[in-house]
Amino acid sequence: MENAYIKLVPNSNVQHISLDDVKDLFSYYIEITGKTGKQLNWEYDNAAFPYQIKETNHEKHWFYLNSDHQKYKAIIVGVGQEKIVDENGENTDQSYIQVTLPEISTAGDKGKANEFCKFLAKKLEGELHLFNGRVMYFYKRK
Repeated sequence: MENAYIKLVPNSNVQHISLDDVKDLFSYYIEITGKTGKQLNWEYDNAAFPYQIKETNHEKHWFYLNSDHQKYKAIIVGVGQEKIVDENGENTDQSYIQVTLPEISTAGDKGKANEFCKFLAKKLEGELHLFNGRVMYFYKRK
């Protein structure tokens, strides 16, 4: 399994995020890619988001994106909090979104997961920790 994280830092637009917030962002992504497709006269929304959001009844911290395309299989998306020490030396909670590629994921899933991570980090002005360990900053830095 591989993981990427979108961390909500003090300069992010929001400090806490719920699973419903993430689903809303995916809905927005589907909506804007659909509009792009209409402008291009092409069903881009199916190519841009070839997944269905699937929930598990017993778990409230994650959902998964499932695809029946042969190029894509699955991506797991979850939310959580971790304890960090802020710049004042105080313990605080930091919210994050975790994007996981399970063993069945394909190279296509990894490409889509990177795309989704960048979209989410940009919308939330967060700090993106990519699958390869690199960090991208989408918030205004001092």
